[in-house]
Amino acid sequence: MVVREILGNTVCALADNGVENARFEAEQLLQKAGVPRIRLLTEPNADVPERTADMAREMLERRLSGYPLQYILGEWEFFGLTFPVGEGVLIPRQDTEVLAELARDFLLERAPEERSVLDLCAGTGCIGVTLAKLCGAKVMCVELSERAFGYLERGIALNAAERLVTAVRGDVTDGAFAESLDGEYDVIVSNPPYLTETDMRNLQTEVTFEPKTALYGGKDGLDFYRKMLEVWTKQLRNGGAFAVEIGIGQERGVMEIFAENGLNADCIKDTRGIYRVVYGIK
Repeated sequence: MVVREILGNTVCALADNGVENARFEAEQLLQKAGVPRIRLLTEPNADVPERTADMAREMLERRLSGYPLQYILGEWEFFGLTFPVGEGVLIPRQDTEVLAELARDFLLERAPEERSVLDLCAGTGCIGVTLAKLCGAKVMCVELSERAFGYLERGIALNAAERLVTAVRGDVTDGAFAESLDGEYDVIVSNPPYLTETDMRNLQTEVTFEPKTALYGGKDGLDFYRKMLEVWTKQLRNGGAFAVEIGIGQERGVMEIFAENGLNADCIKDTRGIYRVVYGIK
């Protein structure tokens, strides 16, 4: 089998199965199997070793079953940085870059010594690590899940952010845990679980492989916002920003929770024109 043949077969199989960006995904799978990208682009008649072809077919079958591409690859990009991913941790998404951009812009307006960040429900650490790398901020990442915590630690190491980022296991809804950290922060960010009961019954196939604890936010999806604002607002410095990602249509409910905790809130849209982030200044 040659490159042109296996690439074409993979693209067609993905497209026929309704996968968007079939060409991109096919190239990613073949690179993971061991076909260099330069060969995919410039050597269509090069032979593909049988072992490589078998590996590519095996990964294709997993992808066609709905298994996430990101989990197959074992890593994914966020804001130009690479983060390890796999079963047990939420996959970084482009939508979340809006939250990172807001926090970055806020931090860069402050003196370097005032750039401290608390990343709640950190998962891979993609938000916190990004802010450390872009702004030189000192970051505390909090994650409860043992499996996700392993990816968090690996992501910090992969991005050489150990000097600035500290990972802590803990329950972000636990007031006693919050008090035990005993600190104040210039920025608090979070992409918490926010899917509703209805959302959970209608998940896309790929999303069903992600941890439910990172998705489900209670009947109305707002449980984590209620508890986090109650628990953590007191650890936000005066003039500091509290910013969270939200689900579609949740901006009004989350802004009300901010107001109940003494923060005047506003919201911003993502690249698709959907309100994606609510933030407030203390």
